[in-house]
Amino acid sequence: MEWTVDQQSAGQRLDVFLSDRAGITRSRAGALIRQGACTVSGALPHKAGQALRLGQTVSFDPPPPILPSAAPQPIPLDVLYQDQDLAVVFKPSGMVVHPAPGNPDHTLVNALLYHLQDLSGVGGQLRPGIVHRIDKDTSGLLLVAKNDFSHLCLAQQIKAHTLDRAYLAILQGHMPQDQGRVDAPIARSPSDRKKMAIVPGGRHALTYWRVLQPLRGASLVQARLKTGRTHQIRVHMAALGHPVLGDPLYGPPKPPWPVQGGQLLHAWRLGFVHPSTGEKMLFTAPPEPRFMQWLEKLGGSLPLDLP
Repeated sequence: MEWTVDQQSAGQRLDVFLSDRAGITRSRAGALIRQGACTVSGALPHKAGQALRLGQTVSFDPPPPILPSAAPQPIPLDVLYQDQDLAVVFKPSGMVVHPAPGNPDHTLVNALLYHLQDLSGVGGQLRPGIVHRIDKDTSGLLLVAKNDFSHLCLAQQIKAHTLDRAYLAILQGHMPQDQGRVDAPIARSPSDRKKMAIVPGGRHALTYWRVLQPLRGASLVQARLKTGRTHQIRVHMAALGHPVLGDPLYGPPKPPWPVQGGQLLHAWRLGFVHPSTGEKMLFTAPPEPRFMQWLEKLGGSLPLDLP
C-alpha cells in the first residue's frame, strides 16, 4: 500500500499518518515502523515520530498475518453477511470488541476466531480483523476484514469519510432544533484519563444529528459519523447538554432515569464499497430489546421509515 503526502498531511507525524491511513492504532503503527514495515520515499524512517514533507511517498508492507494470541471461544455470534474478504457482524451491548487489560477473553475477537476461518493481521495479535470499534455497552453492526487487502481498503474508506455509519440514540431532554451538527475536536480529557473531551488541538471530529421522535423528557435521535473518534457521539451529545441516556461517563451524576447496562446507543446502519467487487453494500439491524423497552417506556416507537 502506498500514499503520497498531500498539503493537509504535510508536517504530520509518520505514526499518526500511518495510523489514519491503515486504520490501526498509533502504537501499532509505531511498532510496525520500527519493524521496518514502512518506508518514506524508499528509505527506512529514522523514527516513528518524524515529520512528513509534502510530496513524500509512504509505503506500507505489513507482515503476513500471524496466529493471534487471543484464543477462539464458542461464544454465540450473529453474522449478518460474510464472503472471502469481509464479514458484517452484530455486537451485543456488554461485549468488549477485543482483548485488553481487564478483559482478556470473552470478547468479540474471541468469538470471531471461533466462527470465522480467516481474519486480517494488520491490527495486531489481539485485534485480528478489527477495522473499527464500538464501545462495550453500545450495540450494533461491525465490519470485519478477513485479509489485509480488505482491511487496508476499508480503513481508507474510513479515512476518506465515505463509510456510512448511522446510530440511534435516546438523549436526555428535548433538542433545541430538528437537526444539526457538532464539529469539535476530541482528545483524552486532561482532567480524567478515563474520559474523552472536546479539546482544542484534538483530533478532528464531526457528527451530524437529527431528531427522529420527541419523547417524554428525552429525544430519539439519529447520529451519523463523518469521523470515528473514541466516544465521539457520547462526547458530542453531552457537549450539547443532551447526553445519551444511561451513559455512566458523560451523563449527570444523578440521571433522571435508572437505566441499567450503559448508554442507549445503537449502531444500526453500515454502508461501504466492497473492496474487491466495488459493489455498494448496506446493512441495518434493529436495536436490542433493552433499547426498545426504554423507547416505549418514554412514549416512543421505532419509525418504520428510518432515514
